[in-house]
Amino acid sequence: MFAAAMQQHARPVLAQIIPIWRCNLACSYCNEFDHSSQPVPLSEMLVRIDKLAALGVTVITISGGEPLLHPLLEDIIRRIRHHGLIATLISNAYLLSPQRIHALNDAGLDYLQISIDNVEPDDTSKKSLRVLERRLEWLASEAEFSVTINSVLGVAVNNPEDALTVARRARSLGFNSTVGIAHDGAGQSHALPERQFSIYQEIRRLETGVFSFAHYDRFQENLVRGLPNAWHCRAGARFLYICEDGLVHWCSQQRGHPGIPLVDYRHEDVEQQYAIVKECAPFCGISCVQQTAMLDEIRENPRGMLQQLIERRRATDPNFRTPLLLRFIAWAFLENRLARTLQKAFVRLLGLKNAREGEQRAARAPTELW
Repeated sequence: MFAAAMQQHARPVLAQIIPIWRCNLACSYCNEFDHSSQPVPLSEMLVRIDKLAALGVTVITISGGEPLLHPLLEDIIRRIRHHGLIATLISNAYLLSPQRIHALNDAGLDYLQISIDNVEPDDTSKKSLRVLERRLEWLASEAEFSVTINSVLGVAVNNPEDALTVARRARSLGFNSTVGIAHDGAGQSHALPERQFSIYQEIRRLETGVFSFAHYDRFQENLVRGLPNAWHCRAGARFLYICEDGLVHWCSQQRGHPGIPLVDYRHEDVEQQYAIVKECAPFCGISCVQQTAMLDEIRENPRGMLQQLIERRRATDPNFRTPLLLRFIAWAFLENRLARTLQKAFVRLLGLKNAREGEQRAARAPTELW
């Protein structure tokens, strides 16, 4: 993914697809579901995945609604993995069982994200730690894919201390933990109250990944303080949101822009959307869009970005010792006089490897798999 993003500025990196808009829950803050929609037919989902692969997407996230309601979800995941793409899933986890976890393992799922909003269910959300505890234990013992538990803070949260409890439980089970800031119906974030802000900082101290976006996320740091971000949103280019009707949108909260059918989406559309300035960007709370935009900051200023990554990691952990891999990258990008040559060689090597693997997959693939 990283090599592909570094080679071409207007290449889609991450796509979010919706196989079903229906959800088995009704969280009061959520506007991304209904109770009646039917699953998108598998044949249509496969065509969309093939199109995303042709556009150069390297990560496909399956969301909803609740994607586990789709009866052929594992076949969708298999198609993503057939193209050599990274397959991720966002779910409320209510429908997980040991058998379903094994099916996801067999399909090749790479990554699962679960949002848990509270310790006990309330009128705002039923996605509670108590209800999901058994399912989390099943995941800890059976899942072959990575699991991240996302706790939530924001105006809709009744008991903000629950977010810290959720994060600590996630870490105790061996999962990754992150904290999200609830946004409004237009995707806009608002400053956290003082009490929630202190909890937010404590949760962030639990995160340990050297390359974690959470450690570097200037966007969220500003948003929790009610400050705007100065950045160029690349939605419609680096990030594509594909709704249940097969249309490309900037994100789940900005439907209708551009609203072009995915089957008709061209590289010219990617170039156009890459350049468009989005008025909603300064207070945008859609983290996946922000993260893909960071790739272009790295592409345009690798030395500065890597230096900031190292400095911010050390600031969050005074005992941090730079791992060997990070020391090598720092040498290649920051300290070595031959840095530019090394950078080009590195990207070219990975890019050629990616292209050859793609050609080999295409040669092995039957005309019609399903």
